[in-house]
Amino acid sequence: QVQLVESGGGLVQAGGSLRLSCAASGRTFSSYVMGWFRQAPGKEREFVATISWSGGRTSYADSVKGRFTISRDNAKNTVYLQMNSLNPEDTAVYYCAASPKSVPFYADYNYWGQGTQVTVSS
Repeated sequence: QVQLVESGGGLVQAGGSLRLSCAASGRTFSSYVMGWFRQAPGKEREFVATISWSGGRTSYADSVKGRFTISRDNAKNTVYLQMNSLNPEDTAVYYCAASPKSVPFYADYNYWGQGTQVTVSS
């Protein structure tokens, strides 16, 4: 079992930055691929970024590539999402998720946090 708790959301002006954190319980954090997803009002949840067990491999949605950076600290059982150059289209609830699979599809993410709201004003 893995429990995930996100933090760091808030209100920011367009062009600003935020860093989200996701703290995980359990001693097997390093064996999970971690992902960030987001869901805007009236839209489906979408993939944002993912990071491998060791942190050596990352991937991003095209919409955030070059602006967002995912990282992890296995010693602290925490995954981060640094978000720069935010725009109003980034407004959403952001969720972190964990998967035991090395190349997970959406359905392979077994554990989810409760989400943190990010609002970008224009």
